[in-house]
Amino acid sequence: MNSQNLDLLSVNTIRTLAIDGVQKANSGHPGLPMGTAPMAYVLWTKFLKHNPHNPTWFNRDRFVLSAGHGSMLLYALLHLTGYDLSLDDLKNFRQLGSKTPGHPEYGHTPGVETTTGPLGQGFATAIGMAIAERYLAARYNKPGLPIVDHYTYAIVSDGDLMEGISGESASLAGHLKLGKLIYLYDDNHISIEGTTDIAFSENVLERFQAYGWYTDRVADGNDTEAIEQAILRAQAQDRPSLIAVRTHIGYGSPNKQDKPSAHGSPLGEEEVRLTKEAYGWPVDKTFYIPEEALAHFREAVPQGQEWEAEWNHLFSQYQAKYPDLAREFEQSLKQELPQGLFEHLPTFKEGDMVETRSASGKVINALAPHLPNLIGGSADLAPSNNTHIQEGGDFSAFDPAGRNLHFGVREFTMAAALNGMSLHGGLRVYGGTFLIFSDYAKPAIRLSSLMHQPVIYIFTHDSIGLGEDGPTHQPIEQLAALRAMPNILVIRPADANETAEAWKVALTTHDKPIVLALTRQKVPTVPAVKAEGLTRGGYILEENAAEPDLILIATGSEVGLAQNAYKILAAEGHRVRVVSLPSWELFEAQPQSYKDAVLPPSVTRRIAIEAASTMGWERFVGDDGKIIGMTTFGASGKIEDLMAHFGFTPEHVVEEAHALLARS
Repeated sequence: MNSQNLDLLSVNTIRTLAIDGVQKANSGHPGLPMGTAPMAYVLWTKFLKHNPHNPTWFNRDRFVLSAGHGSMLLYALLHLTGYDLSLDDLKNFRQLGSKTPGHPEYGHTPGVETTTGPLGQGFATAIGMAIAERYLAARYNKPGLPIVDHYTYAIVSDGDLMEGISGESASLAGHLKLGKLIYLYDDNHISIEGTTDIAFSENVLERFQAYGWYTDRVADGNDTEAIEQAILRAQAQDRPSLIAVRTHIGYGSPNKQDKPSAHGSPLGEEEVRLTKEAYGWPVDKTFYIPEEALAHFREAVPQGQEWEAEWNHLFSQYQAKYPDLAREFEQSLKQELPQGLFEHLPTFKEGDMVETRSASGKVINALAPHLPNLIGGSADLAPSNNTHIQEGGDFSAFDPAGRNLHFGVREFTMAAALNGMSLHGGLRVYGGTFLIFSDYAKPAIRLSSLMHQPVIYIFTHDSIGLGEDGPTHQPIEQLAALRAMPNILVIRPADANETAEAWKVALTTHDKPIVLALTRQKVPTVPAVKAEGLTRGGYILEENAAEPDLILIATGSEVGLAQNAYKILAAEGHRVRVVSLPSWELFEAQPQSYKDAVLPPSVTRRIAIEAASTMGWERFVGDDGKIIGMTTFGASGKIEDLMAHFGFTPEHVVEEAHALLARS
């Protein structure tokens, strides 16, 4: 069989596997795989450097299907090229417990580099992967020993490019001149509601040129030679590339090609038959893979093994010549912390008034010299978030070894790019903004949680205590929303020493994102030996009796308030306990015996104090307790006036305590 016929046979194999998978599931999106199969085929068989038998080989090229609804395209490619994804797995598409869920899920299917489906996020996440490659290459590569050297590719759709995150992240990628980032744009002119011109009429390539990207166009999405040449031209660039490939959604379907109906529903049995006839395909066979096509695709296995073996040899040479760097590199890939790292944690003096955001900055700079894979930045708020690594240099197109990332005012892109950097491997990443603006980043934080990525989010200005900026900047419901998310660790430390402990917890957590909610205002410092209780999520900070009549529970800046109220109540002769509860998730993970020791079930008079939404606190105070929190938005004013206005004073806490204690 000549190469042209083999190409077409292979492309149609991808198409028909996708068609059959969607039809069998009676659910899914057949149109995109049918249209993009040629570009995917060219990329995966002629360019993509990967090893199907070791999907986590470090120096592989990364491939992101940003248009995750077209997941059967990716699943077909993974099966055909020899990944641990069987034909039965393809037949179980979208079924409960299968390895082929409706949208690609990282950690669920071998070879899936990131979870996609929410349009635009794959676009931005892949940019993070390219940033990671650039940084690690700058740090570790030596002449003749390029141990970090790979591309990041993606297939993106019209829908991806309509999402706002694609614009802000493309702007960042162009600014950083990420030359090893290449996107193939499925330019099919169709969206769910109709042709794209009903809402999307801009000149896409001119937009990306303005962002600083190299752009190219392939007029016929079935022209595999033209696609190949376009990718070769993109590889020669020193900036990111977008190749617009004019495709036809549902290609080959006599009645659904170029129609919205091809996007998100099965073709139907009769249309499947007609489409296979148009391809010259056996109409009486489902999930049919011609032997010639399978043999061709499976060439990826020995090729991938050869690539990995060559890299292993290269790395052996690197180890011999640069043993210390090689050791550091391997340690970073394994996410191992250097021995004795936490001996460098600062300890803060009891009684000092310190902003927890400032304490966090001191921790970062105490640990960064000993943790070379720690890299991060802020969405244009580094001086406020205290995220800057001193002497770390600024990551840029001209200094890719810099450790300080400048994301600009792009919170969503920051979070998605951090996901990509974390997924890439070799880095421990963090990003900062104000807690109120976590809303702008929330969809990407959600994917951090879904993908079990230990991204550290530094959210400062965490309450109405930020003062005069007013209700637009004062977070109310954000803590409750973050705590409601599965598989996330939210920590709101009470003081500087708890903040140091919070960083220790963050850096030893590897299976979920960590949120540090930090103050703008100064708060009193508690003894470091007590702050160690943060690792258990909650602990007894103060008490004047082993069996209290009342428990005051607080987080963050309100812990100091609870302590002041405690002093008044204790002087009055009441038996009171103060509990610092910086992390609900850590506390809930403790043995019941420990939780009962801190919050005895017999003590039902409890007051929770937090300058945020009261939602969720019922679990800790019960039916007989009281919550002092926010049930409205904040206001603009001086911090002391705001706290008095909204009831965050020792006097108000004492008043509520008296009311509880007076109950029979």
